[in-house]
Amino acid sequence: MDESSSTSSSTPPSRASTAPSSLPSPEIQTLSLGGVTDEDRAEAAKIKTKANQAFANATYWCNRAAARTKLEEYGFALSDASRAIEVDPKYAKAFYRRATCYLQIAKPQLAVADFKKVVALEPRNYYPTQKLVRRIEFEKAIEVEGEKNPVERCHEIIAEGGCEVEKTYAGPQLSTGNDGNYVMTEEFIKAMIEWFKAGKNLSRRYAWEIILGACSYFVKEESLVNLDLQEGVTCDVIGDVHGQFYDLLNLYSLTGTPTEKHCLLMNGDLVDRGSWSIEVILTAFAYKWLYPTRMFINRGNHEAKDMNRTYGFEGEAKHKHGEQTYKLFAHVFTTLPLATLVSATKAPTKTSTTTILSPQGLKRYFVVHGGLFSKDGPGQDGLMCAYLFLFQLLWTDPQTQPGRGPSKRGVGIAFGPDVTKRWCSLNGITSIIRSHEVRQDGYAVEHDGLCTTVFSAPNYVDQVGNKGAFIRIDAEGEQKYFQFEATPHPPMKPMAYAQGGLASLMM
Repeated sequence: MDESSSTSSSTPPSRASTAPSSLPSPEIQTLSLGGVTDEDRAEAAKIKTKANQAFANATYWCNRAAARTKLEEYGFALSDASRAIEVDPKYAKAFYRRATCYLQIAKPQLAVADFKKVVALEPRNYYPTQKLVRRIEFEKAIEVEGEKNPVERCHEIIAEGGCEVEKTYAGPQLSTGNDGNYVMTEEFIKAMIEWFKAGKNLSRRYAWEIILGACSYFVKEESLVNLDLQEGVTCDVIGDVHGQFYDLLNLYSLTGTPTEKHCLLMNGDLVDRGSWSIEVILTAFAYKWLYPTRMFINRGNHEAKDMNRTYGFEGEAKHKHGEQTYKLFAHVFTTLPLATLVSATKAPTKTSTTTILSPQGLKRYFVVHGGLFSKDGPGQDGLMCAYLFLFQLLWTDPQTQPGRGPSKRGVGIAFGPDVTKRWCSLNGITSIIRSHEVRQDGYAVEHDGLCTTVFSAPNYVDQVGNKGAFIRIDAEGEQKYFQFEATPHPPMKPMAYAQGGLASLMM
């Protein structure tokens, strides 16, 4: 494990976003053009014009849409696929690319319209698409408005004796308290992890108890959780894990588990993509149940039904524990906090002239999955209460340009360094800590140190080759960054439980 302090001058380069355009991916804009003459530029412009004439056909735009989808730049990909359709309105593959983008930004109705166009244009070549359209429309049709709260329904089923521990179950056993109710213990969590490593599933009853136990604490928390770090207490901020259970176990071996002197804050996107999302979320929820004031979990954009349907968690939850269990998860995800304010309680010994402190002269960090909002300013009832916009909190990304712009993802916005500085100054925030994007080194310090991205899924989806990282904050607000490599796992591909062949579309 590599470690560096917050005062280090060698921070990983940022991977910034830009507004959708006809430019290649945003990394191109960081290339240096030193030594290029005006004559060189003029000649390059001529060559570019000829190249655009030669390659800017429907196939070109469609292929670039596919490449940008791989980079999760869905806004760019949508733009390119639409351009391909403008060039050739009968190009079925372009409609297919655009439909998959719509699925990934949770716009299933638009996806269905494009998929139907694909089937109309080439019914033989895209026959599986007909099944996909029928499945999406069927799932929307059977969603029941006013269905009973899944928490209440699970409690009813348990009271009626409809979810007992199976007689054939030979795994770890939950203990009971003096009142006869189940209680969580450190011993059970350790045994559960070993059971998971052996490829086994928990009893459905125990899975429900863990989810319900964690939920009983989530519903008591505010949308913005306040975490004050007393002297001697540290907090490790963990980024996206995305169902990579074996990497999570390695990560916990580095962070340590929650204790009276040590907190864990998981910053969303625990599930989807990786094929051990159930194991990840049950382990995290078990720690929340056991250590409610030392284990914190923010909501990410993947703790949502539309994302779970596309990226595998819905299929995995139903496969391992049934329909009602998935409904329970989907409901509990809506109770997760949206952000956490991690505040030091000791005056800092290390500051600079640009360090932003709270009104009490202390460092504090706003930890949120995505980023900032479409408006500036503190809320009327305290820190940003007026602007807790769900989609913006969970979906936004930083960009290098000043101001705000449309997101490369097609959802949310992008915010520049001036936006970050202005918002931090207005709210007395030392820095924003967010996740939501891969960083090759596991983390990146951006926006002049006011915005840090941390990502904790190394070798993301077995393809990217990135490191994972986490951030440790102490009672003075001092930060240290830790990096780690991927851990081997059993031979199962990412998104193994994605339904209707969607895994092949998204990978």
